[in-house]
Amino acid sequence: MSSSDDKPNGPVMQLLASGLQLWVRQQCQAIGSLDIQLQGTALQLFRGRLAGVQLLARKVIFKDLHFELVELTSGPIQVQIGNLLKGQALQLERAFEIQGQVSFTADGLTRCLSAPQWRALGDGLGETLLGIVPLVELRMCRDNLLFTAQALGTPDLIEMATNVVAAEGSIEIHSVDGNVSSRLPMDPGISIRDARIEAGMVHLVGTAQVSP
Repeated sequence: MSSSDDKPNGPVMQLLASGLQLWVRQQCQAIGSLDIQLQGTALQLFRGRLAGVQLLARKVIFKDLHFELVELTSGPIQVQIGNLLKGQALQLERAFEIQGQVSFTADGLTRCLSAPQWRALGDGLGETLLGIVPLVELRMCRDNLLFTAQALGTPDLIEMATNVVAAEGSIEIHSVDGNVSSRLPMDPGISIRDARIEAGMVHLVGTAQVSP
């Protein structure tokens, strides 16, 4: 194997990077921009193992979740390089762990909770936090996330300022006055270790298991 093959920008590694880009895009409904950096060498790759991947993506829609920014680093990944070299689609053999940060704008969160898959969650938050449904909109005000709901049959809007925190691997939303809170249901394969509002976005930091 030539020395160029064992470099991060060698032909084999570039082939895998292209395969991973295609695989990631196929998992998502939409991606605005995507950058993938591989960690490891072609020699490790031919042994079926990649040390890790760094991913930076913007404007991502995944399972009707609208992410403004996604910054992730994976643990080691088992890959089948033989099929990729034959021009076939990339196949990942085993589940692997990712860690990093995802960020939402208020508009992105509104779109999430308006989607059929997540509407029940949005209505549940409206009921718990504001006492009424449906939830109409989320927006930012300083370092708070404002929930807006509208009672059926009335033109009146009710708002509540909240903040977000990580709690026992999940996300808790608290009213600023501390009177009410709601903990979001969380997939058992996901653990949130930090949640905050900063620079006009909600930022979540944690880990997740990805299955092929």
